Formats: sequence, structure tokens, C-alpha cells
Amino acid sequence: MMNKLDNFTKGIIKENPVLVLILGTCPTLATSTSVSSAIGMGAAATVVLLCSNIVISALRKVIPDKVRIPCYIVLIAGFVTMVQMLVKAFAPALDESLGIYLPLIVVNCIILGRAEMFANKNKVVDSAIDALGMGAGFTLALCAMAAIREVFGSGTFMGYPIPVLESNNISIMTMAPGGFFVFGLLIAIVNKFATNKPKKRDFGCEGCPSRAVCKGSSCESKEGA
Repeated sequence: MMNKLDNFTKGIIKENPVLVLILGTCPTLATSTSVSSAIGMGAAATVVLLCSNIVISALRKVIPDKVRIPCYIVLIAGFVTMVQMLVKAFAPALDESLGIYLPLIVVNCIILGRAEMFANKNKVVDSAIDALGMGAGFTLALCAMAAIREVFGSGTFMGYPIPVLESNNISIMTMAPGGFFVFGLLIAIVNKFATNKPKKRDFGCEGCPSRAVCKGSSCESKEGA
């Protein structure tokens, strides 16, 4: 059983939801055009993730197994609605910049995935720590992407102009191709320096579903060729 520090840091480094688990790609690409939007999306998703993990963990022995996914979605939707109302009331500019991606937190794979994989099997405190770690990892990944895209694509940082870059920006960085480029670049960097890389599997006849039919003849013919 991992300790609480490992439980928190795994979401930032080893199991970063965006750069390692490759979850939440749609809001990541859409809201990482500016650092302010990235921080807002990360904070909103973290609040929803924290609240949903706590409630689902507390009710894990009460929710029937057959309807657990619909129950999770209802709970998550309720928290997303509350967060959306608060953002509309106190941060209308942020609400406008996030647009449809704020209510779409309901179907964010990170939140539903942590509910199913962690909160459903662990205690409330551990689930809350897991949510904070995953939320921090999500926010940091968003901010890293947004910093690169905003600086080089718009020539600004947090809305403040940067000399030289403001008039010599690379506008494609704020578009979809630029988003995919930065996303792939960051994934490659994380994969390069990852300490716990998965071992390569050798898919031989033992793991082949057609082994009983061909009896290894296909593999032998390939090796002979």
C-alpha cells in the first residue's frame, strides 16, 4: 500500500493524467492556448475531481455495483453544475474563455476514471489525496502546454506582451496543429526521462488467440521468410 506522499506525487509525475495516461486530451488541446485559461480549467477540474472522489469514496459501500457508473456521472454532473455557476457568477471572463469545455468536465475521462479505479476502492482521505495529485498533474500539464503555445503563438504570457515575440509570433501554435505538436513534444520528453517505463512484451505463439488453429505454422513460415 503506497504512503500518502507517493499517492499524491504519482499524479504529478509517474501517472500524469495528460502526459502519461493520455486522458483529457480534448480539453487539454482546446484550453491550452493561454496560461490563464489553463489555470482556470485545471482549477475547475481539480475541484470537481476532489468533491466527486470524496463523495464516491464515502458512498462506495452504498452504491449498487450494477448502477455505479450512472451514479458516478450524476454526482460528477452535480459538482460540475455548481462549479459552472460559481465561475459564471464570480469569473465571467474565465467562463467565456473556457466556453463549452467547462460543462464538458462531466465527461472528462480523468474524473470518471479516478472514480472507477481509485475512489471506488479506497478510503475518503486517500481518495482526496489522489484527486489533489491528479488535479495538480492535470493543471501542470495544461500550464506547460499553454506557456509554450501562448509565448510563441501570441507573443504574450498571461496576457502581458513579450518584446520581440509579440510582433514575431508563430500563429499556428495557437491552432490545432500547434497544439498537437506541443502535446506530442511534451509526451516525448516525459517518456524519455520516465524512470518506470513498461517492459516490452514479446508476443509469440503463447499469447496468440489463433494458436490452436495454426499450431505455430504461421510463425514458422514468417521466420523462414
